[in-house]
Amino acid sequence: MQNKYKGSKMKDLDWSNLGFSYIKTDYRFIAHWKEGKWDEGKLTTDNILHIHEGSTALHYGQQCFEGLKAYRCKDGSINLFRPQENAKRMQHTADRLLMPQVPTELFIRACKEVVKANEEWLGPYGSGATLYLRPFLIGVGENIGVKAAPEFIFSVFCCPVGAYFKGGLAPSNFITTEYDRAAPMGTGGVKVGGNYAASLLPHILAAEEGSAERKFADAIYLDPKTHTKIEEVGAANFFGITKDNKFVTPKSKSILPSITKYSLLYIAKERLGMEAIEGDVYIDQLDQFAEAGACGTAAVISPVGGIQHKGKFHVFYSETDVGPITRKLYNELTGIQFGDIEAPEGWIVKVE
Repeated sequence: MQNKYKGSKMKDLDWSNLGFSYIKTDYRFIAHWKEGKWDEGKLTTDNILHIHEGSTALHYGQQCFEGLKAYRCKDGSINLFRPQENAKRMQHTADRLLMPQVPTELFIRACKEVVKANEEWLGPYGSGATLYLRPFLIGVGENIGVKAAPEFIFSVFCCPVGAYFKGGLAPSNFITTEYDRAAPMGTGGVKVGGNYAASLLPHILAAEEGSAERKFADAIYLDPKTHTKIEEVGAANFFGITKDNKFVTPKSKSILPSITKYSLLYIAKERLGMEAIEGDVYIDQLDQFAEAGACGTAAVISPVGGIQHKGKFHVFYSETDVGPITRKLYNELTGIQFGDIEAPEGWIVKVE
């Protein structure tokens, strides 16, 4: 397939039918922290990491990651969406785990270099395909004690991914779990791998609770102190649209601060004229919401059809149709990401 953009070639992939899975691309970026400083970093074709067997990332979970996407615009240019916010979040996580911060300049430069080096893996405008970037930071080096690593690796790789919803935006159902995603003062507010490892079992159990008539996509995590308030929906943030047109999303120190969520809070207030609120969302007060959704980098928005809690199933707008406000939010945000709608200042970084 010949890419009409800049005369460059494009990989021969079925862009409209890509899933969300690992596909080896040509280049990734890697930088090393040693003796108190980062090196310049470089692109490499090697997708295998060679690390010491005593690395803290392997034994004590001293590691974190981020996720963001590159988007092909109608004019052929390439957008990164708010990468500085991903850099800030990784820096916050690094502080929590006693890892060296990756400077924002290094983080964004790495992302840009990876996108430019793998531009053939970014699909055409209109296909729904994007280039998913996975920056990560791990503790490595010779070690056996429970302490911070002597060395660290920062790397960014990428994979082409397709539109999350095949056949269009579609609601999913969820069920609450007795498992806690994070402790009240633990690592729930930072993007560490242990949070996701702990979610694997609740996810499987949630799926097993479903039936042929009603399937559950994932678990709803309640606040770890009281189990009365919604915190997260699987690996995504929750939001609801009240019957009096307010955008409401949970607020808690154990919720990962989603860049997508904060973008939607802004859009709801500034673009749709809604009152935007971060506050408590009680599981026994779902009747206040006309619509609900989960948000994150992969899906942008996953409409929530219904939530089951203690044997009672609550339907929001519909189990089969997407609510009008949810659709407006989705269209506005994706329009900004793909360059079709003017972005708020600073939200878009061009890859040139």
